[in-house]
Amino acid sequence: MAGSIAEKVLTSLDDSKAEDVISIDLRGKTTIADDMVIATGRSTTHVGAIADRVLKACKEAGLVAPRVEGLPQCDWVLIDAGDVIVHIFRPEVRQFYNLEKMWAGARPSELRAV
Repeated sequence: MAGSIAEKVLTSLDDSKAEDVISIDLRGKTTIADDMVIATGRSTTHVGAIADRVLKACKEAGLVAPRVEGLPQCDWVLIDAGDVIVHIFRPEVRQFYNLEKMWAGARPSELRAV
């Protein structure tokens, strides 16, 4: 993952103790973003705290207004940071939607644990 936003996102996920962080390279699969990062929080409170930290990291990287969905419920928070899309889930919600399988397709070697 190149770029300061991606690096700041990954650092903020690590700092906020996000679990099972996975990065998926989307180049050549879609034009919506270059990378997708998926992470898990232990509870709705943890998911919200992780999302807040990621949003601060995006702003520090110069992204003025990242788009955010799901922050009030904190079951699944989606942050569109331009070239990087971040999904933060509670464990059971992540398991239900299984985005890793959907986006990795038949190319599991592209999943990178970070």
